[in-house]
Amino acid sequence: MERRRFLGYLLAAPTLAVAARIGLDTAHPAPAAAAVPSPPEPADLLDLGDALTLAAAPTSGLIALQVNRDDTVSFALPRAEVGQGITTTIAMLIAEELDLPLDKVRVTLADARPELVFNQLTGGSNSVRSMYTPVRTVSAIARARLLSTAAGQWGVAPSTLTVHNGVISSPTGHTATYGSLAEAAASSRTEQVTAQPKAESSFKLVGTPQNRIDARDAVTGRKQFTMDLQLPDALPAMVCRPPTIGGTVKSVQNLAEVKAMPGITDVAVISTGVAVRGRTTTHCIDAVRALKVTWNPGPVDAESDATVLKKLRAATLPMAVPPVLTSSIDAEFTFAFASNSALETNCAVADVRSDRAEIWAGLKSPIVTQEQIATMLGLPVTAVKVHVMQGGGSFGRKLFGDAALEAAEFSKKIGKPVKLMWHRTDDFRHGRAHPMSLSRIRVNYALGNVVSYEQRHTSVTTDFGHGLGELLTAVAAKLPVGDIGFSQTVFELSQSMPYDFGVTTQLLNEVPLKFHTASMRNVYSPNVVCARELVIDQLAAKLGKDPVQFRRSFFKNDRYRAVLDKVAEAGQWGRKMPAGTAQGIGFHAEYKSCVAVLVEIDCRPETVNRKVRDGVTGPRVTKAVMAVDAGLALNPRGLEAQMMGCLNDGIGLALTESLHIDQGLPLEGSWDNFFYTRQWNTPPEMEIFVMPATGEPGGAGELGVASSFAAVACAYGRAVGKMPTSFPINHGTLSFEPLPRVPSIPDSPVDGLSYAQ
Repeated sequence: MERRRFLGYLLAAPTLAVAARIGLDTAHPAPAAAAVPSPPEPADLLDLGDALTLAAAPTSGLIALQVNRDDTVSFALPRAEVGQGITTTIAMLIAEELDLPLDKVRVTLADARPELVFNQLTGGSNSVRSMYTPVRTVSAIARARLLSTAAGQWGVAPSTLTVHNGVISSPTGHTATYGSLAEAAASSRTEQVTAQPKAESSFKLVGTPQNRIDARDAVTGRKQFTMDLQLPDALPAMVCRPPTIGGTVKSVQNLAEVKAMPGITDVAVISTGVAVRGRTTTHCIDAVRALKVTWNPGPVDAESDATVLKKLRAATLPMAVPPVLTSSIDAEFTFAFASNSALETNCAVADVRSDRAEIWAGLKSPIVTQEQIATMLGLPVTAVKVHVMQGGGSFGRKLFGDAALEAAEFSKKIGKPVKLMWHRTDDFRHGRAHPMSLSRIRVNYALGNVVSYEQRHTSVTTDFGHGLGELLTAVAAKLPVGDIGFSQTVFELSQSMPYDFGVTTQLLNEVPLKFHTASMRNVYSPNVVCARELVIDQLAAKLGKDPVQFRRSFFKNDRYRAVLDKVAEAGQWGRKMPAGTAQGIGFHAEYKSCVAVLVEIDCRPETVNRKVRDGVTGPRVTKAVMAVDAGLALNPRGLEAQMMGCLNDGIGLALTESLHIDQGLPLEGSWDNFFYTRQWNTPPEMEIFVMPATGEPGGAGELGVASSFAAVACAYGRAVGKMPTSFPINHGTLSFEPLPRVPSIPDSPVDGLSYAQ
C-alpha cells in the first residue's frame, strides 16, 4: 500500500470533484504447522469479503468526493449506516488524507444508484474493507490537486507546501483554505490522474479512538430516521397481517365500516394483508384491530419447532470418513429460530404518482429495492427515486426492502403518500428470522493428532433474495436451483477452519421451507462455530489437554495464538472457581480478522433462579474478556463498541434468545417475549483488547458474535458438567403468555407509568 500509486479521476464539476479506481490484492493462506496440516479451504483463498470487494471494484470510479466553497468536503457513501459507525470511519479516512478537521467532513448516504451494480450492498462486514482504498484514493487525489492549484497560483513547487487543518501554507507566507481553491482546482473535463495516499505509519487521526460523528444528534433526538420525516400529506399507515406466515387475504367482511372509523382516510387490500392509513398511528392500530378478514393459508401453516427439526435431521448430509483405526467423536447440535428484529421496526415513506415514485427507507440493498418497486409499479427505474435513510439497527433485516415495497404498493392503490410502519408484533412474527439449523460433527483422531474433521450443517433456507445488491443476482438467488447455489457460495466463502485438523470438510444443506428468513449478524458462523468449539473442548478432554493449550497447538498461525494468549492471560484462564461456575473459551476467524473470547459463567441455583419481573434470568455471564485483531483498526473506540454488541448477541443466542414456532407463526410478539440479552444477563465485568495493527483493515461488524456464542456455550458445559446440544438453553421453556394471533397486533398500552418506577 505504501509503495503503490493509485489511479483515479478528476471529474468535470463546478468545484473540485474526484473519483477512484481500484483493484484487489490476492490473499494467500499462511503455511500450516501442525503434524497433520489441512489443505486450504475456499475461504482461505478468497473469502466472502474478498468476493464482495472484487465485485465492487469495477464501479469504484463512480464514487466521488466533492470539495465545497465553505471549506467542507462532501462524500455520499454508497453503504448504509445502521448504527455500526461506518459514517464516522469514512469521515476519519477523508479527514486523515486531506489533513482536515473531522467536523469539516460531511458524510451522507447515497440514494440508490443502479450504475454502481454490486457496489451499494452493505453486508458481510465488508464496508470498511471495500471502501478503504477508494476513499483514501479520492482524498489523496483531491489533496494533490489542491496543492498543485495553490502552487501554480503562487509560483512555487507543490512539494514546498504544507497543510494543517485544511489550510495550505507556503514558505513565502501565502495561505489558502481548501474552499477558496475549490473552483480553481475543478476540472473542466474528466481526466485520469494518479496519487499516492499517505503511508499508514504517518496516520495521525486514523487509528485513534474517536466518538461517533452522529453521537450528539442520536442522544439529543436530532438524528433523523425514516419515521422522523415530515413530508406533505404522508400520513401514518399500518398493515393487518395474517395469523400465519405467508397467508393472503381471501375476503374482508367490514372494509367500508373500517374506512368510516374516526381518523381513517384509506383502507385497501395489498399483497401482504389489508393496509390502513389514518391521521395518527393510534387510529391505524384501532383500524387494524377492527378489521374482520378471512385468510388463505400460508406455506408453513403446519410447521412447528418439532416438525422443522424432523425435516432438518432427514436432510442432513452423511459423513464421508469412517472411524477406521482411529478414535472418534460424533455430536449433534440444534439451534432455534432467532429474530432479526432491530430497535427500529420495518418502516418506509412512499409517494407514488402515475409517472414517478419516491421512497425513503433504511436500506442495505437499495438498488434491488428500487428495481423491485419499479417492476411492481410498471415504471422505468429512472422514475423511481430511493433515498437511503440512516437505520436504527439491522441485524441483516434491512438487506430487504419489505416495508418499502408495501408502502409503494399501498401508495399506488390509494394515490396518496404514506408513512408506513410495522407494529412491533408484525416485526417479530412476520419480519425476518435467522433460520433453525442443525449441525453434526465427526472428528477422527489418533496419536494426539486430528486426522479428519467433518461438519454437516443443515438449515432452513436462508433468503438471499437481495443477491449481491442488484437485480440479476437477486433473481438468480430465488431460482429453484439458485437459492442453494447462492447459499453454498456464502457458506463456503465464510466458513474457514482455523485449526489444522487434517482432512476437513464443511458442507451445507438447506430445507426449502418458506419462512421469512435473512442473514442475521454473522450469518452461518455463530451456529457452526459454537458446535465446533464445543467439540474441540470435548476433544481436548479426550486427549487430556487443557482447552487453551489444545487450541494453540492446532492453530494455523501465530496471529490466532496471539489473541488467544491475550484473553487467557487477561482473564486468568484456569483460575480456581466455585462449583457451579466456570470459564469458557471461544475463537473465530473470518473477514481477514480474528477474535478470542473468555467468559466466566455462574450456573448456581441462586443465580439461575433469581427473579426479575417479566424476564428470563437463568445463568449469568459474570465476566468477559475479548481480544480482537481486525488488522488496522481505523477507529478503536468504534471497534470496541462493535465487540460489545457482538458479545451481547452471543450471550443471547447461547442462553435466552429464540423464536418458538407453532402452527406456522412465531409465538413471540414483542421484546417482552423475545429475550435478547438484558441488563440483568450482561456481564458486569468486561474487557476488550484491540490488538496492534497488522496490515490493512479486516471486517469487524459481525466478527465477535460466533466466538462469544461459543465461549458462553463452552463455559456453560464446564459449569454444569455436560456439553449442551440445544440452543438457546432455555428454549424448552415458554416463559410468557403468547399474544393472540387475531387481532394481529395488541391494543395500545395504557399502563406504561406502572413500569416507570
